[in-house]
Amino acid sequence: MTTVGNHKALKLTDLILYTVSASLLLETLAGAAAIGVSSIFWWIFLGLVFYVPIGLISAELGTAWPEHGGIYAWMRRAFGGRWATRAIWGYWINNAMWMPAIFILFAGVFSQLFAPDLSLTWQITMGIVLSWVAVAINVVTLDIGKWIPNLGAILKMVIFAAVIAGCLMYVGDHGMANAVTLKALTPDWSNSLQYIPVIIYGLLGFELMCANSDAIERPARNVPRAVLLAGITIISLYTLGTWAVLTAIPLDNINLVEGLLDTLRLFFGGSAAGNALVLVLGTAALFTFLSNGVTWCIGVNTTAAAAANDGELPAFLGIEHPRYGTPVGAAIATGCISTVVLLLYGFMAGSNEELFWSLFAFSAVLFLLPYIGMVLAFLKLRSSEAATPRPYRVPGGSAVATLLAWTCVAILALSVTLFCYTPGEGVQWPVLIGALVAIAVGEILIAVNERAQRAATAAATAV
Repeated sequence: MTTVGNHKALKLTDLILYTVSASLLLETLAGAAAIGVSSIFWWIFLGLVFYVPIGLISAELGTAWPEHGGIYAWMRRAFGGRWATRAIWGYWINNAMWMPAIFILFAGVFSQLFAPDLSLTWQITMGIVLSWVAVAINVVTLDIGKWIPNLGAILKMVIFAAVIAGCLMYVGDHGMANAVTLKALTPDWSNSLQYIPVIIYGLLGFELMCANSDAIERPARNVPRAVLLAGITIISLYTLGTWAVLTAIPLDNINLVEGLLDTLRLFFGGSAAGNALVLVLGTAALFTFLSNGVTWCIGVNTTAAAAANDGELPAFLGIEHPRYGTPVGAAIATGCISTVVLLLYGFMAGSNEELFWSLFAFSAVLFLLPYIGMVLAFLKLRSSEAATPRPYRVPGGSAVATLLAWTCVAILALSVTLFCYTPGEGVQWPVLIGALVAIAVGEILIAVNERAQRAATAAATAV
């Protein structure tokens, strides 16, 4: 991707808001709250032992190698083109699979707000339309496109603040739906283990800004600051927001799709002014779901285009807009895959909640795997390119950096396992089979592309 129209477009405020937009997910609140009161412990604990370390690792990589492509560029430097391509295939195809989940959530909340009788078929149709809206926004210049994530991040923080404020008022009049005691805060491994990946999922996305590193103003200064400030904001709002949901809704009644709006209505509904506020906040939530899709489209499609332009992925993914330099090919392919996935999974699902979780879990497996590669690339580059200047380094020396990195790898690997195998329920076959099929398709594309590259090289040599 060229820098036409987006040269140094991302300043510190943009980076913070972009990271908040990527990582602060309203849809994660209900999933985390479903763990129970111990989810408060998990947000704080995993924020410290996972988010902080992997954020520091991302900051070091992003400032030492501020190359276009983010994870792809770092893994290519560390392990070569093939492994970088495998990682970026998972990174990219996950987004095409995940967008349908977030837009099914959009349709579910829209139905609650404006059309209670909206059928699943119409919700799927709405998801398809929104996927192509996200694609269209991805195609415009970053100077324009960045405002969708920025506004989405601001609205997310407003909604979280409203939920927290509403909780404080509600508890005073009605008491708490779930008691927050020391015993309740203590993790129950038998019940909460399956939901831990949801929290890990909600703590990723900080590296996304580095996919457009050539558009970042003063990356050595601004990337570490953005990781720190966005991290504090994200962990604080997640912890307080989850607590707010748990104060209002009994654990057994939390719905993965409708939990947010249920909470808002409980806190603010009951009067004309309150219902109007719920409508405004609910509409703002709809925009944040769109901004999620746009945020990830911009970052992930840019990364896929970089891989395609290096000859590692099919050339059509590298097609750029002639004026804006945006990844048109990758964006259109994302829209096509999202449409097919919505149609296929939609016919198999019995409800919007079932459809949301199937798409979410399936895509999350593909999403988490590249992060394992990113952390391993960090370790490799610490050794193989030790002399490379690093404007920012993970503090504590090599021993601490190594310990933090392997801790992140272990947590990511556990999360992947728990998406595929749920304690007490066994193997989640739709998730496992879907992930394996997506990986197999990637291997086929890589093999076909490598063969085409060899043939082209041989033909050029023979001339």
